[in-house]
Amino acid sequence: MSNDKRRSLTIYNHITYFLYVISYFTAGLLWIVPIVMNYAKRHDADGTWLSTHFDWQIKTFWYSIVWFIIGIVITAFALGGFGVSMLADSGNIAIGSTLLGGFGLLIVIFTFIWHLYRIIRGWIALTDGRPVP
Repeated sequence: MSNDKRRSLTIYNHITYFLYVISYFTAGLLWIVPIVMNYAKRHDADGTWLSTHFDWQIKTFWYSIVWFIIGIVITAFALGGFGVSMLADSGNIAIGSTLLGGFGLLIVIFTFIWHLYRIIRGWIALTDGRPVP
């Protein structure tokens, strides 16, 4: 791979990492842009250390989506968001429902922190010129 192409892909990855960080301030509206960008250019980096960054970002996106949805579904189910009211008259059911809703919320919070950690870790590795695991 030529130095110009490597530099171009490095800058491209910096932009995608930046867009992931900015997406936190746009209520996730920009979250789809970097994943599309990663899929568009990932094969240009095949066989190089930069390919690890494309794969890292793609995996981060998809795992975050899956865990976020799981957390939201658990929370919504526990709090009656699907027409299933678990907050019934019984105190035990209400406690269980609240605990389940809290568990779903913990999954969402963990996913948020994990996603941010992976973006920061990947961006630091890219800045240092290293692949990510």
